[in-house]
Amino acid sequence: MSDTIEKEKFVELNYKVIDKKTGDILVTIDYPLGYVHGVNDVLSEQVTKELYGKKVGDIIDVPIDTKQLYGERDESLVFTDHIDNVPEEYREVGMTITMENEKGEPKNFIVTRFDDKSLTVDGNNPLCGRDVIFKLEVLSIREATDEEVELGGAVDADPDLNEILQ
Repeated sequence: MSDTIEKEKFVELNYKVIDKKTGDILVTIDYPLGYVHGVNDVLSEQVTKELYGKKVGDIIDVPIDTKQLYGERDESLVFTDHIDNVPEEYREVGMTITMENEKGEPKNFIVTRFDDKSLTVDGNNPLCGRDVIFKLEVLSIREATDEEVELGGAVDADPDLNEILQ
């Protein structure tokens, strides 16, 4: 049994996303992320390549090009409205508001600012336009079961990290 990350190994990781400029932790997870290496695309190709060959206990820093992942920041996705037009339950920084376009397609917006007169929401990914580093720690590596290989991750798990990692 190999104790290094390679194709079709089940791997569990912890990770943080760190703002390169300020050193602030922008994202952290409260539970390990489990995936089957080389099968699941929950991680970007850049991260997957850096993890190949790593062992339990290894910690790696991977600079991520957020422009490649999310594109350029789009200021047309930032809106400010009079506070009286916004329901009370949405008046909190960090609150996610789902809106639909004219085609009925949903889009998430995050409240970034509000005061007694106005509220501002931003539809860009929170990492868009930032210079970030993914700090990953390898927690465990084992042979994946056939079912895990087929699913790309742990059975009965549904990691939805697309907003951050893809």
